[in-house]
Amino acid sequence: MSLITKSIKFKQHSILPGFNLTLGFTVLYISLLVLIPVSMIFFDSSSLGLKGFIESATSERVLAAYKLSFGTSLAAGIINTIFGVLIAWVLVRYDFPGRKLIDGIVDLPFALPTAVAGIALTTLYAENGWIGKLLTPLGIKVSFTPLGIIVALTFIGLPFVVRTVQPVLINLEREVEEAAASLGANRLITFIKIILPEITPALITGFSLAFSRALGEYGSVVFISGNMPMRTEIAPLLIRTKLEQYDYAGGSAIAAVLLITSFFILLLINIFQWWNSKRYSRV
Repeated sequence: MSLITKSIKFKQHSILPGFNLTLGFTVLYISLLVLIPVSMIFFDSSSLGLKGFIESATSERVLAAYKLSFGTSLAAGIINTIFGVLIAWVLVRYDFPGRKLIDGIVDLPFALPTAVAGIALTTLYAENGWIGKLLTPLGIKVSFTPLGIIVALTFIGLPFVVRTVQPVLINLEREVEEAAASLGANRLITFIKIILPEITPALITGFSLAFSRALGEYGSVVFISGNMPMRTEIAPLLIRTKLEQYDYAGGSAIAAVLLITSFFILLLINIFQWWNSKRYSRV
């Protein structure tokens, strides 16, 4: 009887036709575009052997590039998370002239080639640029510094947070906020107790996307960073340098470390997101 029940349940999960065909296509598509290219990174780096891999992936110059890439990506992700929520809130909650224009401008980093963005930001924040010449007397230098890298990564990562938070805010009923206010809750308490729990999963997703995008960014950073080893040289640029020197195994070793580290960071973020959704679902 139990076998019959299990068989019926299995059929219930397979009501829609074409499951085998679509599953096979999905696995093939993901394998060709993701799994096989990623596996080649580990295949190329394996030619170094364990000792050679460790030496290539942990040299002083490479460690400095890791530190800069992860540090600036984290900073840009946090900045985008804070201001992305603010922008999404303004676009959803308020109606004002030019709102649709600003809403469209948010997607500009998606459409703008990264090299163009890098040149524009470098020109803007250089010592003789429109903004750079205002910051220079204050002792603030942006171009060719880690600060410039954060500016570039913040620019290309902003849409990820805004576009993930916006739909949640649209679906969040204002009556709930009004009810909280009628019960005596101030705006801060309303945000912490009512709004923040609802948008937290979207915030985590937006931060993850912005962080991942920033970690692999090359085009916009290569111009504004100055590419100075041990100072403003990011890991993707170092990989490019290794490839130009025909050191494919060394470049693959650096890429493998970035890939593994990014995977575990995203895994931890997803676990936290799952735990957070479970916690609030029990409330």
